[in-house]
Amino acid sequence: MYQKILDLPQMEATSVRSGYELWRPNREKAEAKTMKALVAFVLLISAGLLLIITIGGWERLQGASVGVMTVLWAGLYILFAVLVARWNRGVLPVAAALAIILTIFALVAAPAWFARAKEGLDSPALPEDLLGLLTIIVIPVQLLLVAVSMVAFNQEWHVEEERPIGGGSADEDENPIGGDFDRTNPVGGV
Repeated sequence: MYQKILDLPQMEATSVRSGYELWRPNREKAEAKTMKALVAFVLLISAGLLLIITIGGWERLQGASVGVMTVLWAGLYILFAVLVARWNRGVLPVAAALAIILTIFALVAAPAWFARAKEGLDSPALPEDLLGLLTIIVIPVQLLLVAVSMVAFNQEWHVEEERPIGGGSADEDENPIGGDFDRTNPVGGV
């Protein structure tokens, strides 16, 4: 009895009529390509800033766990950049949520770097003022990441349509009138 439950037929992920192919029209738009590149670029800039701040201030971080967590966060941003470059839009809201959290962390951390820039305190590998400035720069970069991620998410990169193999849209072949059909006047006339 349990075997019947487990032997469910598998569905095809996508089924296409013969003579047709799947295409994603929203991925061919220039604004979608630009937004994809912009999101990946901002993710890589964010990861670079995180790594510079972490490596430059490693000696003075609150603990090694903070440094490891920040390096993992940067690695996650790099992974997201690769996935976005491959048209994966599922990571966009996650990247936006992580950017909001990182903005809060940066708002809290920036004044602490400037407070350490005093005589008598051991300096990390990079000057505290520079680390504070880089931490402040993280804030607008993360806000930009939130904005571009949400714009890219709303471009619907996932939409698929069938079209005859070799181009054109499926609607053109199924037009019973043929020729130039005026879509603004579907009655077909005057």
